[in-house]
Amino acid sequence: MKLILATRNHDKISEIADILSLSRSDVLTMDEAGFTDEIDENGATFEENALIKARTVHQVTGGHVLADDSGLAIDVLDGAPGIYSARFAGENAGYPEKFKRMYELLEPYAPQTWTCHFICVIALIRPDGTELTVRGEVDGMISSTASGTNGFGYDPIFYLPERGLSMAELDPDEKNRISHRGQALMRLKEQWSW
Repeated sequence: MKLILATRNHDKISEIADILSLSRSDVLTMDEAGFTDEIDENGATFEENALIKARTVHQVTGGHVLADDSGLAIDVLDGAPGIYSARFAGENAGYPEKFKRMYELLEPYAPQTWTCHFICVIALIRPDGTELTVRGEVDGMISSTASGTNGFGYDPIFYLPERGLSMAELDPDEKNRISHRGQALMRLKEQWSW
């Protein structure tokens, strides 16, 4: 049995496969499963967007389809960038541009108020169409500088005060154990039987 991942993000694919203890041959990207269209993520929440992605791919491919919607929510920015984390600095902006835009928005606020949360919602649709959603969340602070080379996305600026490290400075196994995606996927494993 193959698990179809409703993403083209190869970092996410590797992370999901690692956390679920699946080999790369056990998972298919949506492209490999025959879904090559774009998905209009027009939901208002992480839950809605995860389900939109999973349902859209499942309609074409059937099987077991897993979708992830995740992002960074900063308290003093009223939860922004939130569901727009991937594109809030522009559709094709890289992470250096996203960090720059975020620091511009945070400039009026004292760094000690830069509390934030990584949020991940996983949606799974089974071959019979039944659906399951799970959520993971980790709390942290936005660091004033990026550090670390592990991980991807906002990991270098997501600081974990209790560890004294950014998410990108953690060992990959530890990151997978404590991250928002790791938490959500572990909840999925507890509730899901093939």
